[in-house]
Amino acid sequence: MADRVPKFRFQMLDKKKFSSIEDKTNQEYLTKWSLKDSLKAQMFSFDQSFQLYEKDNFVLDFFKDPNVLSTLQMASDKGNWTPLSVAADKVTVEVVPCRVLSMSFFDRLYDHEIVRESGHIHKCLDEYYEGIQISDELRKVLLLEESDNYEIFSESDREEFLFRLFKHLCVGGAVCQYEDTIDPYLNITKLLYKDLVSVQKNPETKELSITSSVFKVTAMNKDIVYYPADREHEQNFSYLIVDPMKRHVIVLYHKIANWIF
Repeated sequence: MADRVPKFRFQMLDKKKFSSIEDKTNQEYLTKWSLKDSLKAQMFSFDQSFQLYEKDNFVLDFFKDPNVLSTLQMASDKGNWTPLSVAADKVTVEVVPCRVLSMSFFDRLYDHEIVRESGHIHKCLDEYYEGIQISDELRKVLLLEESDNYEIFSESDREEFLFRLFKHLCVGGAVCQYEDTIDPYLNITKLLYKDLVSVQKNPETKELSITSSVFKVTAMNKDIVYYPADREHEQNFSYLIVDPMKRHVIVLYHKIANWIF
């Protein structure tokens, strides 16, 4: 069977800035969380209208596109940024729900005393999960199913893009220094979400709605996953956030250092 002719073509928009990642104050936190040099966002334009049912072909076209191969950055095993280079012959595409419009989504952390009224996070005895140190109740509720408070976030809550961003920031990178208070995590989650997700206001009701589609993706060549990394880990991820109205797609990428395995 002949290969499908790609429908979509892509161009990197290298002037796009992401203040949530690039702002000096935020970079200080990302450095502390061991994310500054391993978390990256890039924006690309595309040239055809996009419908959700086309997601698999859209993502495959993306990872075959010559402009993407030469400009999309991924981390090498040594931690250096390098162009993707290798075209995918297969992709996986997971639709990520993206419906939450308010940070009140996280108020339950206070309601269940995972976070004190002062904003301080309750500590706990150290545990480990997939090489990640868990030293407070926040990381327990995010990572450990046997945690007493795990069910305060339902499975559908945990699928939400906002929850995933928050979790990724809280867990951090290979040598993460954790915060004692919740505010830095919430603040940067909010800024990152606003940087990535597009919204529109209904002119009649004035209500906001999210117009972006979010996909968690992997790319394979000869049935071997090579992107976002060649090993599975909570903190190895790539999300494609598609704005069908502006014809923009943002890639949010992170790869944790190999030595953690």
